[in-house]
Amino acid sequence: MSYTEPRWLSDLQRLLAIRSQFVISGNIRDSFLVPLAGSPSLVPLLRALWEKLKAQGYRCLLVYDPVDGLRVYPNEVESRELAERLFDLKLANGSQLVSLETLTGVMKNLVGQREARCALLVDFASRLTRQADHLSEAEHRFFVAAEKLSLNAAAVVPKDGGPLLFNPILWLLNRPQDLPSWFALDSERVASLIISRPDFETRAAAALQLAPLFAGHAEADAATRSKLIQRFAEGTEGMTLSALADITELASRQALGLAAIDDAVRCYKVGALDNPWRKDYLRSRIRDAQGFIEERVKGQRRAVVKTLDILKRSVMGMTGAHARAGNSRPRGVLFFAGPTGVGKTELAKTLTQLVFGDERAYIRFDMSEFAEEHSSARLLGAPPGYIGFDAGGELTNAVREKPFSVVLFDEIEKAHPRILDKFLQILEDGRLTDGRGDTAYFSETILVFTSNLGIYVENEQGQRVQNVRPGDAYDLVESKVRGAIGDYFKYRLSRPEILNRIGDNIVVFDFIAAEVAERIFDGMLKNVAHRIAEELKLQLALPAEVRATLLGNCTRDLSNGGRGIGNALESGFINPLSRALFEHDLEGKQRVLVAGISEEEKVVSLRLELS
Repeated sequence: MSYTEPRWLSDLQRLLAIRSQFVISGNIRDSFLVPLAGSPSLVPLLRALWEKLKAQGYRCLLVYDPVDGLRVYPNEVESRELAERLFDLKLANGSQLVSLETLTGVMKNLVGQREARCALLVDFASRLTRQADHLSEAEHRFFVAAEKLSLNAAAVVPKDGGPLLFNPILWLLNRPQDLPSWFALDSERVASLIISRPDFETRAAAALQLAPLFAGHAEADAATRSKLIQRFAEGTEGMTLSALADITELASRQALGLAAIDDAVRCYKVGALDNPWRKDYLRSRIRDAQGFIEERVKGQRRAVVKTLDILKRSVMGMTGAHARAGNSRPRGVLFFAGPTGVGKTELAKTLTQLVFGDERAYIRFDMSEFAEEHSSARLLGAPPGYIGFDAGGELTNAVREKPFSVVLFDEIEKAHPRILDKFLQILEDGRLTDGRGDTAYFSETILVFTSNLGIYVENEQGQRVQNVRPGDAYDLVESKVRGAIGDYFKYRLSRPEILNRIGDNIVVFDFIAAEVAERIFDGMLKNVAHRIAEELKLQLALPAEVRATLLGNCTRDLSNGGRGIGNALESGFINPLSRALFEHDLEGKQRVLVAGISEEEKVVSLRLELS
């Protein structure tokens, strides 16, 4: 497998002849593949840096950090003695604490040193100051001296010969802005090197080095090894090489062999070895699930069937199977669209119960609460440096806490478009990093979006009019709703890529039909009777004519679905029933009969008989 040297090391080598200082930031705490003894090996940044400098004839690398002060790398007698003599240091214990003023003197000595090539690495440079834009007098003096040195330094040839190169000062930072902004901007001799996360080829090369540590590697044939290494590299998209090494260590501790690479990666991502998606009972539970779901979500057979098809694909691990790295995507993505009150949210809850056996694995976000652009900080976490960035986001925190869950984004069209952009990364890569740098992985979640798009649309005059109505054929409802969703993402938001990521996972719900409405009504009426028995110890009785009147009142308008039926039942029966019961002495009573129902001046009254 091909190996490419890290770009930042190549850039460093190329620029040593024309740049005196380097600001190195980004993925600085990772491991890196560098050639040692003729083959690539994973080493920390300091070792990788020294190997590159040593190859250019450098004999001494000084390392400074605010805690331990100055030391020499590698900590060998020859290097230590050379550093002590050239820079007047006392490294008896391996390091020496120095002030910023003393460090300035060392830097001045370094840039003009001609006896031997030397370099200085300022580690944890992000912690040199409390605030980069509010320096103390000593800090300001130190950085001005460093800036002056960068401009006045000259490339040198040491006494032992070699090419004309600078003795560089290298600043190791978490973020470039951790240094005063003017420091690098005002000096053309300061180069900025940003270390990115490893690409697929680099991860594959690292996986090749780590694979022998997995149990079963020696027994596997070449084709099997190559395939599993490929899966290791694909499954760790966006991760560091240090994370790959940690996964290998985790696999060793959990006795996971080479064939269980996917499990090792998942365990590292979500912190759980147990995988509900691979439980033996799940397939049989889903196979028999249609009746269970339709008992809770009434009258939506087509939506239920399509949802189960997508769920079966998720259980079989086939989500994103057409893509190279599809196993990092969420297990399932569903876009529930249709009228209000027809069971979209209830179906999401039912899926949670079905897959995870516990509705508490259901995470809901009402997207109407995130209509403003600044609300993205609450959902996803504030950017680094902003107030509250260290708290993370509600979404990322929730998914880290419950990596196996159904995540519902209710009324997604009400969210601010900037927030919707973040869903691109979730849908494509299955991960999201918050302001404090913690990554939440969505690879074991089912994402459910709900929307009322397409039920009402704006006409040419900008007025909101009903696009589909109860009684319309399902095919017409589906066609108009899908068309409205497409228009919304393509033309109103100008973000067709979001719709492309959702794909054909749009599930359109139908209006509640009259026979379904009656079943919903009866179920709600049963709940009312149960509550009266539980709270008041009374048995509720309704004659057929009273029930028929109530049914007619509650199902007259089905445009609001089951929620509309419930609202009508509450105002037209539960409220007057409570009023009537409140006026009666219930002591010793066991049964309440609703003998009649009447309405006068839009006030509903009930006639009760208690026994």
